[in-house]
Amino acid sequence: MASTVVTGANYVMDVFDDPYNKRIRIDDIKGSFSEAIAKAEELAVNLGAEKLIVKGRKEQFVQLLENGYQCEAMIDRFFLGSDCYFCCKYFNNNRRDSNTFVSEDEIVKDVQLLDRNFLLNSPPDEYKLIFVQKEEVEMLAKLYQQVFKLYPTPLHDPAYILKTLDEGTIYVAFKNGNQVVSAASAEINDFYKNAELTDCATLPEHRQYGFMKILLTKLEEKLVAGGIFCAYSIARAQSFGMNAALHQLGYRYRGRLTNNCYIFDKIENMNMWVKDLSQ
Repeated sequence: MASTVVTGANYVMDVFDDPYNKRIRIDDIKGSFSEAIAKAEELAVNLGAEKLIVKGRKEQFVQLLENGYQCEAMIDRFFLGSDCYFCCKYFNNNRRDSNTFVSEDEIVKDVQLLDRNFLLNSPPDEYKLIFVQKEEVEMLAKLYQQVFKLYPTPLHDPAYILKTLDEGTIYVAFKNGNQVVSAASAEINDFYKNAELTDCATLPEHRQYGFMKILLTKLEEKLVAGGIFCAYSIARAQSFGMNAALHQLGYRYRGRLTNNCYIFDKIENMNMWVKDLSQ
């Protein structure tokens, strides 16, 4: 996976090449939108990508529709207060098709019926909440190795976690003895002032204590203290528990990314959830 800046005579765009998930994501376009889009599609074909995702601004939305893109999700106030639209084009019919979409709609419907009034549990005394430092990176990688057979980013590798830690990603976790049993992270975009809450994992034998809501709440507190108010999270569409946790924490459903990434043991659809932390 690599992020690069691609420039033409009349445009500049930020390109994220993700061969593991067979996709390319355009994170921003400045200048001639039509020229940039043409180049993005050329790159997608040449690199063998099955899916092209463009993070479009509100004023680019109609142009994306005109160029054959479909809007799958959005994030309120993503670009320094301006909304972001995830518009997609497919280069493979199998990548476009999903036979779980209707059942996942039912999960979202059931999740949205849940009461948002709840109390955070106090975990048993043997669990300690920590903000992960370099000395805990090996333990954190082991958690992700145990929970995820497949994951969209190389979190199984301690060196990758250390790199993201150095780049400003915040990891918060619960430890039990010398083992990290639950964790989540906030990947911060300092330029556009937003953050993705992600990398959520809890060992099955420790899931009865509601750790994830506590961890996400702690991350939100850190973000607000740093002046970040746009928070979003992309959850497995088939996970009732994770979608329910986000809904109960005040996140709003903002669409579904079809066949977005490889996670657990296959490629899956992912639900977008968004929260304004200033409210």
